[in-house]
Amino acid sequence: MRDLTKAEEQIMQVLWGIQPAFVKDIILELPSPKPAYSTVSTIVRILESKGFIDHEAFGPTHRYSALISKDEYSHFSMKKMLENYFDGSLKQMVSFFSRKENLTIKEMEELLKTLENLKNEKP
Repeated sequence: MRDLTKAEEQIMQVLWGIQPAFVKDIILELPSPKPAYSTVSTIVRILESKGFIDHEAFGPTHRYSALISKDEYSHFSMKKMLENYFDGSLKQMVSFFSRKENLTIKEMEELLKTLENLKNEKP
C-alpha cells in the first residue's frame, strides 16, 4: 500500500463516509472554499491509479467506491508511524501520547482496560 497525500486522504475520508459517490457528491462534502471540479476529478483518478478506489461508469460520468477500507488504511498509517517514529515500539508510542495529550487518570484506565481486553482476545 502507498502513502496518500493530504489532498488524497481528504478525498478518501469523504468517500469512506458517503460511498459510492460521484465527484459532485464528494465536492459537496468538502469544506469551503470548495475545490474546482477538475481538481477533485484529477485526485480521484490518481486514487484510482494507486488502487484505492474503483469506478462504475454511467455513460460519460463515473461513480466511485473505495477498494481500501478506512480500517485498512488506518492500520497501514499507524504501523508506518510506529516504525518511523517509535522504533516499532507500541509502548514508546503510547507513552509519548500519554504525556503529550495529558491523559486523565480515567482515560489511562480506559486505555489499560482496552489493552487488557485485547490481550485476553489473543490466542
